[in-house]
Order: sequence, then C-alpha cells, then structure tokens
Amino acid sequence: MCGIIGYIGKREAPEILMEGLKRLEYRGYDSAGLALLHQGRLEIRRCQGKLAVLEALLKESPVRGQAGIGHTRWATHGRPSEENAHPHRVGAIAVVHNGIVENFAELKAELIAAGEKFSSETDTEVISHLVHQYVSQGLDFEAAARKALLRLQGAYAVLILNEKEPDRIIAAKQASPMILGLGEGENLVASDIPALISHTQRVVPLEDGDYAVIRADRVEVKNLQGEPVVRKPRAVQWTPAMAEKGGYKHYMQKEIFEQPRAVAETLAGRIKLEAGEVSFEDFAISEGQLRQVRRIAVVACGTAWHAGLVGKYLLEQFCGLPVEVDIASEFRYRKPLLDSETLLILISQSGETADTLAALEEGRRRGARILSICNVMEASIPRRSDGVIYTRAGPEIGVASTKAFVTQLAVLYLFAVHLAGVRGALPAEARREMLKEILRVPHLIKDVLKTDEQIQAVARQFYRTKGFFFIGRGIHFPLALEGALKLKEISYIHAEGYPAGELKHGPIALVDENMPVVVLAPRNAMFEKVMSNLEEVAARGGKIIALVTAGDEGKVAAKATEVIPLPQVAPELVPILLAVPLQLLAYHVAVLNGTDVDQPRNLAKSVTVE
Repeated sequence: MCGIIGYIGKREAPEILMEGLKRLEYRGYDSAGLALLHQGRLEIRRCQGKLAVLEALLKESPVRGQAGIGHTRWATHGRPSEENAHPHRVGAIAVVHNGIVENFAELKAELIAAGEKFSSETDTEVISHLVHQYVSQGLDFEAAARKALLRLQGAYAVLILNEKEPDRIIAAKQASPMILGLGEGENLVASDIPALISHTQRVVPLEDGDYAVIRADRVEVKNLQGEPVVRKPRAVQWTPAMAEKGGYKHYMQKEIFEQPRAVAETLAGRIKLEAGEVSFEDFAISEGQLRQVRRIAVVACGTAWHAGLVGKYLLEQFCGLPVEVDIASEFRYRKPLLDSETLLILISQSGETADTLAALEEGRRRGARILSICNVMEASIPRRSDGVIYTRAGPEIGVASTKAFVTQLAVLYLFAVHLAGVRGALPAEARREMLKEILRVPHLIKDVLKTDEQIQAVARQFYRTKGFFFIGRGIHFPLALEGALKLKEISYIHAEGYPAGELKHGPIALVDENMPVVVLAPRNAMFEKVMSNLEEVAARGGKIIALVTAGDEGKVAAKATEVIPLPQVAPELVPILLAVPLQLLAYHVAVLNGTDVDQPRNLAKSVTVE
C-alpha cells in the first residue's frame, strides 16, 4: 500500500522521486519523505500529510542529489506522524519499507539491549538499526544489508542507502511488490510501474527472496545467499495514463486482480499461529471489555452491509452471541435497543459514510461500545470509535467496491476468531486450524481469478438480458445480494438476490427461458437443499450459471448452462472466494454494454450525505 521509489543516475533525483510518488498516490498514504545523497552527505526531508506538504518543505529547505529514495506511508505500526514517516535513518543508513516486519518486537528488544536508541514507533526502524549495526561490526554495505534481510520475518519491499557508499542503492522484496526500471546511465526502482514509466519501458520485477544492488550503470540481482540470479527485462508498452491502471482497462478490473495482495496485507502481522491467536494494532477495546459483551449490532450500507450479514453468521457460530445487522439509513429511526453490554460494529470503506456516522452517534448516546472496520486511516468513523480494525485494502478508486469488500470479510473472520478466543468459546487448537485456513485464501483467490476468461464467455451469452436472479442459502445468501448489487450498479441491468428457499414464495413466477439465474452452490451442509432449488429453476427453463466447489461440476452439469468451479476451503471462508467470480461477471457484462465501469451513473464512492 505504501509507495516506494528510488533513483540513481546523472540527473537531479528530487524531481524524479516526487514525480514517481505522485504517480503512486492512488495507493493511499498519510505521510511522505525523501532521502538524498549529495556530495557524500545524506539529507532527509519528511513530513506528515500529503505530497503538497512535502513539496512545500522542499521549497523551504531544498535538497539536491543524484541518488535518492522516496516513500509515501500508509500507517500500520505507529500513528501517522513526522517521526514515524519514512525514510528512517540510523547513522549513515537510510531505509524506506513497504510491508510488515512480523518479528519486529523481538528484534527491537534485542537491539535496545545492545544499546540502540529508537526514535519512532515503526517496525521499519529495526531494519535501519540492523544494517547500521552490521556495518559497524565491519561488514561491507551489501553483506550487512543481506544479513539484516535474513533476520526479517513477514512482508517487505525495502530500499536502503548508505552515506559511506553513495554509488549504490540496495533493494529487496518478500511478498511485497518491487520493480526495477532500467535506463541509460541511470536506473530506477519502485513499488509499481506507474512510477517508472515516464523514464523507461524496460522493467524487471523482482521475485520473493531477491535483492538488487542498483548503480547508475548496472544492476545486479541476487538471492539472500548472495548468489547471482537471472531476471529478464520486460518491455512495458504502456503510456503513463495506462500505467496508473497497471495496464488494466479500468480501475475496477485492476482492483479485482489486486485482491490476493489486499487480503494478504490485511492478514499480515495479525495472526499468531502457534498460539491460535489474533492481534490487532492500536486496538483500544480490552479483552475484559469484550468479555462483558452480551450482544452485537452490525451497521453498514450497501456492500458493507452485505459483509455485515456474512459477519453475523461468523460471530454467532464462533462466539455464541446474538447478532443483528442493520442498514445504517434505517438504524437510528427505529430506536434501537443498545446498552453498555452491546458491541456496535460499524463497517465503512471510506469511514465517512453519513448514515453510518449517524448510527455511531446514536450508539454512543445509548452507551454501546463501538468498533469500526474501515479502510481509510484517521477518517471520521474510526476517529470517533472506541476501537478500529483497518482493512489495508489500499485505495479503491472504482465506485463499485471489490477489494474493500473481501478485506472486510477477512477482518470479520479474524475478529470472530479473536472474540471467540477471548470469550473461551473456541479452544486454541480449533482457532489454529481456522487461522491456517484463512492464510490459504490469498493463493486461492489467485486460482479463482484464473476463471476470468470463462466468466467473460458467460457475460457474452447474457449481457443483453433484461434481468438476473442470484440465489444462495445460509452464509452464501449475502453473496447473492452482493452479486446482484454489483451487476445492477455498473451494468444498469435489473438484478435481484434471494435466499434460494424463497424462490417458490413469489419470485419463481419470473423464471423462464429468458431469465439467467446465478446459483451459489459451493458444498456445505445446505448443498442438497440448494440442488433442489436449482432443479426448480431448471424445470422452468431458467438459464443456470452455477458456482460450485471443484469436483462437484458433474452434479450440476446436466442442468446448468455454465458451471464455474471454486477451490475447496473452509465453509466460513467460501464467501471471500464467491465474491470474485460475481465481481468479474458484473465487470464483463458492464464492459460489453459500454457503461462507465469506474464511475457509474448517479453513484459516488463515498456517500457523505444522508
């Protein structure tokens, strides 16, 4: 989510770094900074706030240099502030970092015991201290950096400068993106292609476990054992405008394909697998307060409300607490029954949704404890909540929510496991198995994305249809609602989501040979009942698009027009996987109908009025 860029060459670096950071602003951030090497001296400028603040600082206190690194930070460890902004300097070493160092607390304690002094709350600062310590012990810069990297656990994309060796930048990656840009007499490195494309079209994506020694005239890529590895350059035929979308046609399409990374970021550093525990940074609601909760109220709007409906299943099943889910615009008008033993969970991508904010104030007046699930740091809702869990989806530019939704589901799953542990509702071994399962999800989403071409073919069959039904049962029913919402909001086709068992109570009257019905039928305890509902649709000539667990295709092939398989996963996590083909179907139908996918008519990304 953070933006990273580095440059070394013959030109003045500050302008190049600032331009690159501006092209990475879509990633979202709360602070920014640069480190420059000039005439053997390391100069740092950093600030809380947007790049305009950094630009003003650079005008007031200019800095020069032909080698430098830049960063825009989206806070994870430590609040947004100048002291927590990157780069982090220790002695001659400066570091910028995207990701989470999962063992930073252990490393920090070790470094403090060795006499190191810390000046920030970040996990990143341990990297600066480690490299500095190893250089001080006599290792050369590259060997010190490599030794430090071998100590890190978790995800990272790192750039390192050394005032004593100004002819190189060291870059490394593990589970966070890092891309080299190869120029003539200059080289660049960044966390995404948009920052590079104005200067070169020859790029080298680093692989996990790679590090690169970048000089103006050459780049060497090695593994963490110090052995050279070959990474072939690729030609990127993108314009700068195309690059902002990562080569995708629309932001929504890009954001659908970013979901494996978004979920991985949301999970990173929060799971203690051996203990079967979950921890959330800056989580201000104590375990004692959670044990006092007797009921839960979930309030949200639109797609976030659908996430809340899934959350109801998870919280009731894992924790044994009664849960009600309300649409925010209705919540405060019914005089809800809230008290000090109620946990009010508010879900909002932007953290500024007016109706959800009004629900927060109603909850506060009635004495409820308030937890928010949000994607935007320091927005109004998280600021006014007792506790907040950030989804770490990164900025979502397309109006139709995609990666924000799946990360909300991931957070609800983690919180349900956490609450179950705090309240003694699930033993540690059960929690361990549940956490192991969600760690598989980012890779499983990648597998689901491979169905894109099949779903595009489905869209070509049905994009002229006047209406769709989406049906599911149990924990899949909210995904039927979500699939229908996605389709109608970007393609303008009428679509409805129903509990599958409700078809015979009226809606089945609309089913005929012209009606496509998306049947959510992954294997779970209600599978046979959904099969009965599928038969009801087939008997009336409905065109069935079935989403099933891989291996069950044969059970529906005779009745369905199309069958889309999903990987096997724990039933409680199936909604995350189901979301992906439903998003792809809506996207491709909208594209075929020629609508404005990223900015559909009459809609706004953040609804800040009632």
